[in-house]
Amino acid sequence: MDWIELLKAIVLGIVEGITEWLPVSSTGHMILVDEFLQLNVSDEFKEMFEVVIQLGAIMAVVVLYFWKLWPFSKKNNSNPLSTEGFGAYVNKDICSMWLKVIVACIPAAVVGLALDDWINEHLYNPWTVAIALIVFGVAFIIIERWNKDKTPKMNTINDLTYKAALIIGLFQLIAAVFPGTSRSGATIVGALLIGVSRVAAAEFTFYLAVPVMFGASLLKLVKFGLHFTAPELVILLVAMLVAFGVSLFVIKFLMSYIKKHDFTVFGWYRIILGVLVIAYFTFAR
Repeated sequence: MDWIELLKAIVLGIVEGITEWLPVSSTGHMILVDEFLQLNVSDEFKEMFEVVIQLGAIMAVVVLYFWKLWPFSKKNNSNPLSTEGFGAYVNKDICSMWLKVIVACIPAAVVGLALDDWINEHLYNPWTVAIALIVFGVAFIIIERWNKDKTPKMNTINDLTYKAALIIGLFQLIAAVFPGTSRSGATIVGALLIGVSRVAAAEFTFYLAVPVMFGASLLKLVKFGLHFTAPELVILLVAMLVAFGVSLFVIKFLMSYIKKHDFTVFGWYRIILGVLVIAYFTFAR
């Protein structure tokens, strides 16, 4: 096993763990980092790796929010399906949350399955990433200014309607098509526009990531097959483990941060990074 490749996997895991949850685009950053820190692997493995590494980050959500995601428990069940029998172990609020997540997943799932290969071939490039970074950076700044003095209409996940969930899912579709948009960024922008609080928007984005990234990872694994070499398997597992550990801290940081601050700083970061990417690929490369 080449230790340099292992070190690269660790760095990529750190990048994934940070950028998956902050609204700055993990896929966009992974594409850009690849320009300077290329794994010595096949193109097929790299394409799969850039998606499946996100499973490590997703598992951090499962660990941190397990009791808000798992609907089958009698303990602390404030809204059971029934007072007796199996229904006493079913939390209606969590089941409702999952139905909203499914509704929000439908647009990206349909388009993702239909256009996955075309998107990879035509849109996974630095120029698309740079434009998406800038456009959604501007969107964050404009929406936060517009939203500054408004009172949210939906402050918790329970307040979300199925219509709101579908609208958030349509914004997620933009991220599914255009690398650099940021799945979390797109869904948060959509949620803020329809009157969802920052905390509820971020939390719903975390929950939404679970089926989306499990599905995307399964699709990539099926296409790649399970014919990993030993070094490839080690690289993937190390990167996922690092992404998991970093994500635990980043998720806690983000939820603490947005209770006192808005997303404007992430908008400026996206704009600056997008401009630097354009400058690099225009003049320095």
